[in-house]
Amino acid sequence: MDKLLTLTALRRVVQLTAFVFFVYGAMIFTTFYTGDKLTQNLPALSCAYDMKGGDFCALIPLQHQMDHRVSTLFTQNAGAMEALMGTLITIGTVAVLILILNKAFCGWLCPLGFFQETIGLIGSKLGLTQLGTISRETINKIRPIKWFIFLFLVLILPLLTGIGFLGHEWGNPYCSICPSRIMTTAMTGDMNQIYISQANTGYFILSLIADLLFGLMVALALFVRQPFCRICPILPMQTLFKKIGLLRLVKNGSSSCTSCGNCVKACPMDIYEIQDQAENRNITHSDCTLCGRCVEFCPHDGVMSFKYGPLTLYSSSKEGFKKRTKIDKWWKG
Repeated sequence: MDKLLTLTALRRVVQLTAFVFFVYGAMIFTTFYTGDKLTQNLPALSCAYDMKGGDFCALIPLQHQMDHRVSTLFTQNAGAMEALMGTLITIGTVAVLILILNKAFCGWLCPLGFFQETIGLIGSKLGLTQLGTISRETINKIRPIKWFIFLFLVLILPLLTGIGFLGHEWGNPYCSICPSRIMTTAMTGDMNQIYISQANTGYFILSLIADLLFGLMVALALFVRQPFCRICPILPMQTLFKKIGLLRLVKNGSSSCTSCGNCVKACPMDIYEIQDQAENRNITHSDCTLCGRCVEFCPHDGVMSFKYGPLTLYSSSKEGFKKRTKIDKWWKG
């Protein structure tokens, strides 16, 4: 099989397999009880609200630890080790997983990422006008949002809830608005996560935001590549450890790269930095999902490559670029 087709097909197969496991895995491999799941700290949006899923993401325990454990440093004068142990285990597990696969958890395993890509493919085949590369200025304005969500919805608000400054509804505010919660449960036929809560003002606001955010994500995904991935709070967690990841994107364009911009046009996250000159350097950006499209669409031999440790898994080539462009024209045609 053609090397290019193998890379393209492989990611789709892995994505589909991961989607089935994360959304339906408990029906085959595990029970819903979280102790029987693969890990409670996966750096991808696999949702624990999905009772048929086989795993869940690290953002869930982080919020609960801020609320119920870290907060005891301020409310019960608990020892630092007792209060922080759960959080340290979660962060340590994430670090190990990122060491193994780096940010490929986003581009290859995340069920919500695969869902958005599928919606985008549907929009393309329906003939809807696809928004191309977003301007660098707009991207720079969007990028801080994921850090705001991570710091406030995952860490600060749950911590303030545990201390007693906020009501119980703010104990896991990110989960309350996360589109993966709605998507994964709906995919199993459970529509209970699509609702407007009337318990109190906080629950009402969070449930309303959740429904609007999910609807907006689906609508945008028809025209815009990976709309929610751009503000996903998993990215900041991965950014903390991306330099240790064995899997990485490397550029050696000191002599061959012409800064043609093909890599940026192909990148679903519009990472302009990957077109900058670099000499045999790890250019895995904070927003990168290691999907590999930039490597596929680079028209120069050996300028961009996927590496796992010292091993080169896949490199750009003129022949590969021609074939990838042909496949892209066939799909859009």
